[in-house]
Amino acid sequence: MRVAVLGLGEAGSIYAADLSARGAVVVGTDLRASAVVDGVGFADDIPHTVRGADVVLSLVGAGSAASVLDESLPAMDAASVYVDMNTSGPDDKRRLAAVAAARGIPFVDVAILAPVPRARIDTPLLLSGPGVARLRPILDEFGVPATDAGAQAGASAEFKLLRSVFMKGLAAVVVESVTAAQIFGAEDWLIDQIASELGASGRDAVQHLLEGTAKHAVRREVEMIEVREFLDSLDAPHPMTDGTIEWLKAIAEKDSVIPHS
Repeated sequence: MRVAVLGLGEAGSIYAADLSARGAVVVGTDLRASAVVDGVGFADDIPHTVRGADVVLSLVGAGSAASVLDESLPAMDAASVYVDMNTSGPDDKRRLAAVAAARGIPFVDVAILAPVPRARIDTPLLLSGPGVARLRPILDEFGVPATDAGAQAGASAEFKLLRSVFMKGLAAVVVESVTAAQIFGAEDWLIDQIASELGASGRDAVQHLLEGTAKHAVRREVEMIEVREFLDSLDAPHPMTDGTIEWLKAIAEKDSVIPHS
């Protein structure tokens, strides 16, 4: 099984390394720089990376997803499947699927349902689109957990946007409460209180929320704007999402300091 990984950032490097460790022949490339990943070959450009691949995984970020797809398709054949694992809106996913279909390439919209560093390749995935039937047995072969969301590309993205209302909103509430507690002088006490509500690994969960929000504020602000647009399309109220966007905007602009305990 030959797998091409486009984008060797945090998530892409993990998928490339772990698939290689489980027996896949993996070749990757990155838009910004050469990247060294154990067990993974590196190609200088996208066409050389995807040529001959059974599966192409795109982890380049929503802003580059369309251009990377356009560059990949001419070098692929109909026996392969293109898997978009970037976080973007359902309309974007449907547009990409249509472009792939015009070239005769099966497309899968994948939503990653947790931070990849936590469980690595065992992170649950949600799949939708015309290429699911081809991709699902491959994921099963490598022990990657996945659930089908249907044959329509964009469905996975919609479910993930709904999930983000809670997950990113929870992170914003934790940031706001811990920031206030830090000013008050009760940071450790409050983190213990929050952790006790989150189960046995609660303190680690709090740290993941604080650190992940600080590290990915810019990307998450863009994601939550997508969430708000989706909620508007449903005529669903979104005051919590509005607040989350404001927090992420402030953090991205460094107007706020996130505590690290």
